[in-house]
Amino acid sequence: MKTKVRAGKQVEDFLKTLAPEPRRALRLAMKGLAEDKGDVKLLEGKLSGFWRLRAGKIRVIFEVKAIGSTRVIFCFYADYRSIVYVVLEQLLASGLIEELRQN
Repeated sequence: MKTKVRAGKQVEDFLKTLAPEPRRALRLAMKGLAEDKGDVKLLEGKLSGFWRLRAGKIRVIFEVKAIGSTRVIFCFYADYRSIVYVVLEQLLASGLIEELRQN
């Protein structure tokens, strides 16, 4: 099955704020998802159904969908470990997470 990795607007905007080395590391980690590489984990609790990719101190939240014969990994939220899960739970509670998932 062919795999595509897509990054949402929030992830692209976050990447632009990073220094060159962390940016490069995060991009490589995201590209590795297509080959099932990287430190990934299925989230639990309120965030069940989503996955996370760890790249140093940064976490990328993504979901996996099958569209036809293609597996699409959509990375829709990225931030530092210290706040990523708190913010994501707030977005989920307020219903704003759908906006991120559609960009």
